[in-house]
Amino acid sequence: MSEQIYGIVPPTTTPFRSDNTIDEEALRADVSYLIETAKVHGLAVGGSTGEGHALSIDEVRQISAAAAEVAAGRVPVITGIIADSTAAVIEKARAVRDLEISALQVTPVHYLFRPDDDAMLKFFADVADQSGFPVIIYNVVPWSYLSPQLLARILAEVDGVVGVKQSAGDMKLLADLLLDVGDTGRIMTAVDALLYPSFSIGAHGAIAAVLTAAPTLCVQLWDAVAAQDHAKALDLHQKLLPIWNAINGDNLPANVKFCMERQGRPAGLPRAPMPPTSAEQEGPILDALANAGLIEEPALA
Repeated sequence: MSEQIYGIVPPTTTPFRSDNTIDEEALRADVSYLIETAKVHGLAVGGSTGEGHALSIDEVRQISAAAAEVAAGRVPVITGIIADSTAAVIEKARAVRDLEISALQVTPVHYLFRPDDDAMLKFFADVADQSGFPVIIYNVVPWSYLSPQLLARILAEVDGVVGVKQSAGDMKLLADLLLDVGDTGRIMTAVDALLYPSFSIGAHGAIAAVLTAAPTLCVQLWDAVAAQDHAKALDLHQKLLPIWNAINGDNLPANVKFCMERQGRPAGLPRAPMPPTSAEQEGPILDALANAGLIEEPALA
């Protein structure tokens, strides 16, 4: 099952209306676009880019059900769960138990207190056992970070944990994880700035915000590395890096939505209190999208 998770797996945004409800029609349309036009290899809903921290149990089910129905088995769908106790994670997981979901993407608990290594292992073991789903560890929380050694231990000792989404910007940590784990787990990079070297050193794929902002370029990059066309891969890297530099910020999901809207993909609003893309952010984002050939020059748009 876990071998089906590979390549370009965009973390979808969650489109909110002004009344704070989810625009399911927009979500379904974007899932269709990502699968049918961008040709991605999978989808992840409810992650950081999808503002999963702000979603209720019913909303996690709603977006998971919509994505799974549109995907219809064509690509794997991963449900993200961001919560701060074993019970809360399992409650959300059970809400999607009857859906065609391939895996859960679960953050470590991160509100104030960090469990020690043994408690962290037990947390992921309990989630995998009681949810009934394969689990991908979403290694993103700076003050609750899991070392490559601990991740390798969890993958070796917990059958239900099948992979890691490695979100540190440090390529050395990704390289160490790949070295320690080998092919015993799916290692998905979320080092948005360095997808090209991530793929080159053996990452099984990516789940990262820039994939949602520029999915077609990311699929082309994956294919170029697979074909060992490094000249093309470098050219794509040089188009993608300015996009990441422009969208990276505390309101990253809002900036991804701004990219989508400018490319004709309705994305809705961020959920309060996250601010929308600011006037100061718009110019660099538009310049980066134009430089990558994704929109017309901003002055002409």
